[in-house]
Amino acid sequence: MQALLDNLRQLIGAQHVLTDGDLSAYEHDWRKRSRGKSLAVVRPGNTAEVAAVVKACAVTGVSIVPQGGNTGLVVGSTPDDSGTQIVLSLQRMHAVRAVDAANLTMTVEAGCILQSLQETAANAGFLFPLSLGAEGSCTIGGNLSTNAGGTQVLRYGNARELCLGLEVVTAHGEIWSGLSGLRKDNTGYDLRNLFVGSEGTLGIITAATMKLYPQPAAQLTAWAAVPSLEDAVTLLGLAHQHLGAGLTGFEVMGQFALSLVAKHYPQQRVPLYQDTPWCVLLENSDNESETHARTQFESLLELALEQGCVTDAVVAENLAQAHALWHVRESISLAQAEEGLNIKHDISIPVSRIPEFVRSTDALLQANIPGVRLVNFGHLGDGNLHYNVQAPAEGDPAQFLRAQEERVNTLVFDAVIAHGGSISAEHGVGSLKVGHLEHYKSPVALEMMRGIKQALDPQNLMNPGRVVQVGNAGF
Repeated sequence: MQALLDNLRQLIGAQHVLTDGDLSAYEHDWRKRSRGKSLAVVRPGNTAEVAAVVKACAVTGVSIVPQGGNTGLVVGSTPDDSGTQIVLSLQRMHAVRAVDAANLTMTVEAGCILQSLQETAANAGFLFPLSLGAEGSCTIGGNLSTNAGGTQVLRYGNARELCLGLEVVTAHGEIWSGLSGLRKDNTGYDLRNLFVGSEGTLGIITAATMKLYPQPAAQLTAWAAVPSLEDAVTLLGLAHQHLGAGLTGFEVMGQFALSLVAKHYPQQRVPLYQDTPWCVLLENSDNESETHARTQFESLLELALEQGCVTDAVVAENLAQAHALWHVRESISLAQAEEGLNIKHDISIPVSRIPEFVRSTDALLQANIPGVRLVNFGHLGDGNLHYNVQAPAEGDPAQFLRAQEERVNTLVFDAVIAHGGSISAEHGVGSLKVGHLEHYKSPVALEMMRGIKQALDPQNLMNPGRVVQVGNAGF
């Protein structure tokens, strides 16, 4: 191992091969669910250096854990506790390589912070629509590796739909340059989409060409109280009819989820939640004018009030009010963490079946685990719920997790599958869900996934133990 470390220091500089000091930022996962121990944290500065590191590790049989902002929620970007894995951090690779205005694309390196992409696009007069709570620290490489979603999937799609090209270092240390930015290229297998969502198990994304969009003339935000999830689904249908492609966000939040924000962040004003079981946050992006957008919004809400699927609503009067409403939504996860340990579920279900799923699964959990508290919120517009389970108010939350996590996961995942859903919508599989995949994924699909893994990473050195389970050697 010492010979490998000496080689890596020669390849990228001794100051970028970290073995001493506090490495917790690289070895702890974001939720503090797991802490590993790395052989070294290696920080290459360009794609050629990434390739050289991968080749050196392949020769010695040392596995690699690629890492961006380390903000993932499924323990997919931190090392195990063996002290034998290299953490390959892409944080030094954060350049914006090019903005092509005519092609509506931006080419960036994998370590570029998501918020930096948004700001670079805005400064060039464009919109980069990927938006999520960790955007100030997550990286585009990590977003692509998990096929991140966020709040505007309804209109613009997941990270996969926003990506036109990739640069990837393979498990053999070769560089695939696929950054053309073409919207049409029908010359064989879609390698780009294979690497997107693979969580670093097939190769290391080092750069990407992403889509840009014209800035909307106006963006308006509304907050509505709804009597039930069925009414939220009805409102979603009305919004599709009246706003069309202008509907860029549709978030649902349960009363208990919002009560946690009000409890732990009293400086925030949480509208309407005390008198309704559910609230909805809508965003309307208009290409005509703010007056047109507001007229559309008001007409939609008037109709919804008449039909009874909305009981009260407010429309943000300015950008500051809109930001405040979105800040409430983005604060739910933080407020839940303040409340104590919890069991998170990132699930997707056909929108039409979400009300029945929530009703039946809430009842199932409450019957099996008295006092359990349910934190329900998420992206109703695209069928993605964050269906989280909080420990009972009385008792030891850590003991609750130890005693109940597997039971809760089984009850929830069985219900998800029974309702035609998926146990991972936008957070990925990582190591937390890889064992569950064996039970909930088609055996045929798993066999094809293993075949792809074997073909592209025959030594099983790229982020082993994540996404798909394989043998340590020879599969």
